[in-house]
Amino acid sequence: MKRAGQIALMPFPYTNLVNNKKRPVLLLRKLSQNPDDWLVCMVSSQLRQLQPDLDWVLTPEDDEFRESGLKVSSVFRLCRVAVLDGSLLIGKLGAIPDVRLRELQQRLASWIIDG
Repeated sequence: MKRAGQIALMPFPYTNLVNNKKRPVLLLRKLSQNPDDWLVCMVSSQLRQLQPDLDWVLTPEDDEFRESGLKVSSVFRLCRVAVLDGSLLIGKLGAIPDVRLRELQQRLASWIIDG
């Protein structure tokens, strides 16, 4: 069963919508309009892409790392979001704690509002 806070493997679209790449994503929120549509953000091992005021980095030294299912330090790119159908889920990797999920949701909302 999918739930917000899970880290899953899904095909994430490139911004040109022509191609996609199978990658980890964080399930941010289930959308109420469609039974299985999810707002997700990209998770990447390319730490150089970090947007410091928005994104979040998880490293093996962090308490949350073990439960994430990730293998290397990763940046949760809140500036790279998409709505994806849950049927595209290829696999589940792990999860982040609810407290961290709420913090990231709030960070994204503030970024959208404050522009």
